[in-house]
Parts: sequence; C-alpha cells; structure tokens
Amino acid sequence: MPTFDYQALNAQNKKVNGTVEAATSDEAIARVKQQNLYPTSVVPKKDASKKAAEPKAKKKRRGGGFSIGGVGAKQLTTFTRQLSTLQDAGLPLLRSLQILEEQQKPGKLKNVLLDVCDSVEGGTSLSESMAQHPSAFDKLYSKMVAAGEVGGVLDIILQRLADFMEKSQRLKRKVVGALVYPAVVIFVAVGIVMFIMVFIIPKFSLIFAEFGVKMPALTLFLVTSSRWLAGLNPGQSIPGVLFIVFVPPLVLIGWKLIRRAPPGRAITDRMVLWVPVIGGLIKKTTIARFTRTLGTLINAGVPILEAITITKETCGNAVFENALQKVHDSIREGETFAQPLRESKVCDSIVVNMIDVGEETGDMDAMLLKIADNYDDEVDVAVNALVKLIEPLLVLFLGIVVGGIVVAMFLPLLSIIEKLSSGGK
Repeated sequence: MPTFDYQALNAQNKKVNGTVEAATSDEAIARVKQQNLYPTSVVPKKDASKKAAEPKAKKKRRGGGFSIGGVGAKQLTTFTRQLSTLQDAGLPLLRSLQILEEQQKPGKLKNVLLDVCDSVEGGTSLSESMAQHPSAFDKLYSKMVAAGEVGGVLDIILQRLADFMEKSQRLKRKVVGALVYPAVVIFVAVGIVMFIMVFIIPKFSLIFAEFGVKMPALTLFLVTSSRWLAGLNPGQSIPGVLFIVFVPPLVLIGWKLIRRAPPGRAITDRMVLWVPVIGGLIKKTTIARFTRTLGTLINAGVPILEAITITKETCGNAVFENALQKVHDSIREGETFAQPLRESKVCDSIVVNMIDVGEETGDMDAMLLKIADNYDDEVDVAVNALVKLIEPLLVLFLGIVVGGIVVAMFLPLLSIIEKLSSGGK
C-alpha cells in the first residue's frame, strides 16, 4: 500500500510530521484527521532509490516579483471563497494554495501567494505565512485563519471570513454610491459657473462700461468676483480660479497630514461625528463594522481580549477605539463588556442593552452579528434618505446660483434698453 508523508497541526497549533499508509490521497487525509490533526500537506512518499536516481531539478524561483498597487478587496474576497471551497472538498492546503496561485493574474496577490506557498511547504502554518504579508492579509484575516487552524475548521472560518468581507464591501458601496452622484453634479456645476464667471461676465461688464450704466449692487458684486477669478483686477498677479482649483486638494492633503498624528486623528474623528446627517451615517457605519468584526472573531474562537484588540485596530474611528480600549481593560479586570461602552456614550442604548443581554446569556457573538445586520439596514435607509435629501438641495442651490447670475446681468440690460429707447425718441 502506498505511503504518504504529511505535515499537520495538532490541537495546540504545533507542527507534526509523519507518514501514513493509504490507498489514495483522500484516504490519507482522512486518516490524518482521525488522529485529531489538521493536515497542511499530504504527498506520496518517494522511494529512496528512485529519489537518488532522479536528477536534481532546479527549484523554481518564487516570489519577490515587482508589482504595482495592492490587493483589491474584491480580489481577496474571491480568493478566500475559492480557498474555502477547496478546503471543504478535502484538498491538501498546499495543493489548494498552488492551484489558486496558478489561477491568479500577474500582480501583488500572485507574488504574495508564491511566498505563502513556499512558507507552507517549508512547514510554516498558513496564518504565520499570511501574517508576513500585512499589505495583503491584515491582522483580522490572519488571526481568523489561525483560529480555524487550531480548531480544525479552516474551511468554515474561511467561508465566514468571505461572508464578512462581502458584507463590508456591500456597506462601503452603499455609502460611496450615495456620494458619487452629488459629487459629480457639484463638480460639473462648479465648472460651468467658473466658465461663465471667467469668460462670459467680463464681456458683459465691458458692454455696461461702454454705455456708462450704473450697475446695481448684485451686478457689481458679480462683476468684481468675475474680475478676481479671471485675474483682471489691477495689481492682481494670480487669477482667483487657481485658488478654486488648488485649495481643495491642499486642504485634503493638510487633513491627511493632521490625521497622521494620533491627537489630530482623535480630534478630526470626533469632529466628523458632530457633522449633521453625515456624522450620524458614519456612526451607524462604524457600529455595524465593529460589531460584525467582533462577532465574527468571537464566533471563530478567537479569545475575547484578542478579538477586542483586533476590532479596535480595524474599526476606523478613534472615538470608538478609545471606547473599545476601555471595554478591553474592563474585561481584563473581570468586569462587564456593556458598562464601559454605556459610559463612553458612543453607541445607542439599544446596542448596549443587546450586548448586555448577550453577555448574560453567553451568546455574545450571535447578538453582535444581529446588531450588525440591524445597523446595516439602518445605514441603507439613511443612505437612501440622504440621496433623496441631496437631490432637491442641489437643484435649489443651482437654481439660486444660475438665477442670481441671470438677474444680475438682466438688471443693467434693462437700463441700457431704457437709455436706447429714450435716445431714439
């Protein structure tokens, strides 16, 4: 009967090497699992005489290739789903990784998978191999994989991880999709208004000057603004339109630089939560993210303190990070989860009460996932309401701007018409 060499992990996540006799590879995997081990590699054992007779093949160089950009969320989700399917089908982990690496197009993920395959083949666990590439697999990802390896349920954990990533992307698409339409409309509107102010209004101002018409206050303000934007004022060296074009990117860069410092990030995150409408939407989005992350980690078997630490690092808002740090300290001292969260006042009372119930019943993970589902629905409703609110506000804003320009130009024209009419008589 053929003999297979295997590499596996035991219940303590320690590496175990050995051999097993079986008719097929699938039977060998099953026999390894019967020993309460999780196989990471199962390959047929070569005969020593044949191995000595075989010429040494030059090992293919793996990894280290140059690639631009990172690993997209959609690409990583697809990889996770496919790896889960292959593991559920009973394929050895190394073979599954090699199959998926061969399917990848040249890029960041392919290079990372080449290195991961080499590490796993050398006896390193999958979670440790992935942790060496934080640009592709973040801490949340590698910790969940580690929990799946220890529990021998890697396929299930990968499936849950794929579900989590898909829901997170769906939530992000809702928010971004709601902001795309108004952003495009505002960009086009500003471009049209700038064109009118820079190229059209100056011509009207020349006509008004030729006829010596006294301009109303609204027209005078519009002409003065137009001359500033076009750089036509005496002594003006830089056209104002350049400020309109370059100031927003500079403000954005300054915002990002401020957020790079922990105090600046804490202040700006708190300021954002105070913004009407937008602040409420960000708050709901953050609650949905952190409850889903924490619920998924606890459900995967990650220890509660480690799960809270990972959630704190991935929630994306400094206000919630501080609240979760207080929760972490409270649980470490043997106290409750809900009380420090209630005192921080970052979550609605219903969230705190549901977590409190989950703590008492020992069903914390299910309760957190229910909160996440509920807030996903609330974000969906809030996004739809925001879109419906923005559309009429944009129409009103554009109507006021365009109407103001028309009125400002029409008033002097009436004076010119009256002057021509009286001169004709």
